[in-house]
Amino acid sequence: MEISFAGKRALVTGAGKGIGRATALALVRCGAEVTAVTRTRADLDSLVLECPSIRPVCVDLADWDATDAALRDDVVGPIDLLVNNAAYAALHPFLEVTSEEFDRSFNVNVKAVLHVSQLVARGMKTRERGGAIVNISSQASQCALQDHTVYCATKGALDMMTRVMALELGAHQIRVNSVNPTVVMTEMGRLGWSDPVKAQTMTSRIPLGRFAEVEDVVNSVLFLLSDKSGMTNGVTLPVDGGFLAC
Repeated sequence: MEISFAGKRALVTGAGKGIGRATALALVRCGAEVTAVTRTRADLDSLVLECPSIRPVCVDLADWDATDAALRDDVVGPIDLLVNNAAYAALHPFLEVTSEEFDRSFNVNVKAVLHVSQLVARGMKTRERGGAIVNISSQASQCALQDHTVYCATKGALDMMTRVMALELGAHQIRVNSVNPTVVMTEMGRLGWSDPVKAQTMTSRIPLGRFAEVEDVVNSVLFLLSDKSGMTNGVTLPVDGGFLAC
């Protein structure tokens, strides 16, 4: 299946590393003009070195006012495709969760998605050309995981927000879906799950017996952004090898 985003403008948050970076590069390869957003300048600089056509925006999405200034329609231009990938994870046992960690997690994983999506969707609505939004969620939205109290809660909230966005924005031909991966073999994923004993505790629960590669997630994102999924709206798509099916 060939996917083209020629003539489309895309915005990807959390584009400095991992899934976000790979998504931004894949969108460029498919013909889109891409704005990459992250809070780490060094990551943006290396991304632009790799792909000079990408437009970098350095902003902390947890800062509401700074995000307003950086991502207004008259600053980044019209956006047709949005990938909300930026996320924060602080993993602690339930009894050790702090107020600061709770607020930081919800500010980035939920509130920032709301804000960025509002900014982009208002422009989509005004232009009356429709659009597509994909939120990067997690299998943790639907399954309790040890030490993931706040992370699970944020991703559960993100899934429900995805559904409500799909309901309210659908009338404007703006489709909203989420992708819910298992552990993904990003640089951080490989580091965090390098212990074979620890990895076995998770892969033993995945029918396919392995973790996801970055491309597995990116390919699902591209499909949901494309016209190939033109009647797909409000879904939470597991990319988990069957983890949630069991």
